[in-house]
Amino acid sequence: MTAVVTGIGVAAPNGLGTDAWWQAVLRGESGIRPLTRFDASGYPSRLAGEVPGFVDEEHVPSRLLPQTDRVTRLSLAAAKEALDDAEVDPAALPQYTAGVVTAASSGGFEFGQRELQALWSKGSQYVSAYQSFAWFYAVNSGQISIRHGLRGASGVLVSEQAGGLDAVAQARRQLRKGARLVVAGGLDSALCPWGWAAHLAGGAMTTADDPAAAYLPFDERAKGHVVGEGGALLVLEDAGAARQRGARRVYGTVAGQASTFDADPAVPRLRAAAEQALAEAGIGPAYVDVVFADAAGEREADRAEAQALADLFGPRGVPVTAPKTMTGRLSAGGASLDLAAALLALRDQVVPPTTGTARPAADCPLDLVTGAPRPARLRTALVLARGRGGFNAAAVVRAAAA
Repeated sequence: MTAVVTGIGVAAPNGLGTDAWWQAVLRGESGIRPLTRFDASGYPSRLAGEVPGFVDEEHVPSRLLPQTDRVTRLSLAAAKEALDDAEVDPAALPQYTAGVVTAASSGGFEFGQRELQALWSKGSQYVSAYQSFAWFYAVNSGQISIRHGLRGASGVLVSEQAGGLDAVAQARRQLRKGARLVVAGGLDSALCPWGWAAHLAGGAMTTADDPAAAYLPFDERAKGHVVGEGGALLVLEDAGAARQRGARRVYGTVAGQASTFDADPAVPRLRAAAEQALAEAGIGPAYVDVVFADAAGEREADRAEAQALADLFGPRGVPVTAPKTMTGRLSAGGASLDLAAALLALRDQVVPPTTGTARPAADCPLDLVTGAPRPARLRTALVLARGRGGFNAAAVVRAAAA
């Protein structure tokens, strides 16, 4: 079974829709700004990546607005764009062969906060916060399934920033089991007071007020990351099924994936995830043309990732980029957005830039692409992600055959 990507849908802080976002990325245009979705003036961190120009009523029927929150609405918009981009009608596929697998981690905060506010104001008839989170995780993929008639196997994974890659891995498993098409990836949003408090409690958010200097992965000045919202959903199909239905476009192939877990925080296993993904793809490090880094923006975590890449490819052995510097870290949405960026980089034969960071620190021996896009001959990309709690994920994507 060969899994190909035939559609992409994006909602990102520097562009709503795949084309708008990708052109902003190539321009080096950041979506990190002072937070506006609530008054953050009393918090130590006040910057965020917010999806611009998103009008709920344009993407979600009014009858669904009371039942959904920001991240579900963003997910519905991205799913529609991805399926439209793939030019596929799920109803035309054999019954129960199209499904959806999404990732989530913090998106339920806004829905949970709304339910708690209702509880405080109207009494115990409302569901508990725990119940609201459980319902949220089900409804996010469920609403996509209902809207588009995706009645095949579905599910939601929770592994924080690694979730977008883990969801795609699960989609590939469903394709191996006989599914024809799976919408997969992740979006997230927790730009509400309750979610913000949780992010702050993690201790890794920057307190800088200058958007251009707030999120600086692999830089000696790095002092944390910016939180953003959004992500990407991809349409994955079995290559044979895509050919059979006459798919007009194939962005690329998901050739290998792996996930590892840091049972001991002192022994990171990101490199092991990359090695296993390369092994599944049947290639060695020499065949990788570009790496999309996790890029934590924390000195210790940056050093660990840079060392893993230096051990695998040699110091400065492969171009590395982190376009998430223009969006902030998107929790479950971050890795799938990087996967979309990798596929478009392969299509356009260009490595998108890392912004903010002018040059990597001496203890991060990377060939980091900064300032402007770098034209390059690209056939294979490696995408890395780390989720809080010890989750690591890696994916290898290859360019579509000419």
